[in-house]
Amino acid sequence: MFFLRALIFLASAALGLIVADALLSGFRIDWSDWWGFVLCIVIFAILQSVLSPWIAKVARRYAPALLGGIGIISTLVSLLIVVLLPIGGMHITDVQSWILAPVVVWVVTAVATVLLPMVFIKRKVGERRDARGE
Repeated sequence: MFFLRALIFLASAALGLIVADALLSGFRIDWSDWWGFVLCIVIFAILQSVLSPWIAKVARRYAPALLGGIGIISTLVSLLIVVLLPIGGMHITDVQSWILAPVVVWVVTAVATVLLPMVFIKRKVGERRDARGE
């Protein structure tokens, strides 16, 4: 179950980054450096899963008004760290993209995290029905 959740989270992170690349001119994935992009996805997903609870704890203590935006804030911080790492694979070049990228990535990741498990569950149910001969 852990492996499936991790895979879904990685896939949703990849979808979020790819959609941001497609929609925002200042958000660029370096497709020639595919290994760098894969590394960006993994690092981004790990940062998201670590930073979200930590930022929520800090916000709850020092700035409760920010609790509603924890997902976007942790997405922004994760993007900032990934872009600053010297691994290549992803670049954000303008202010507009720095503002919009966290929102786009957060929305797509949230939707994908809800929908992707449904796809896996539906496929698994279909396989079991076929195995029983229904």
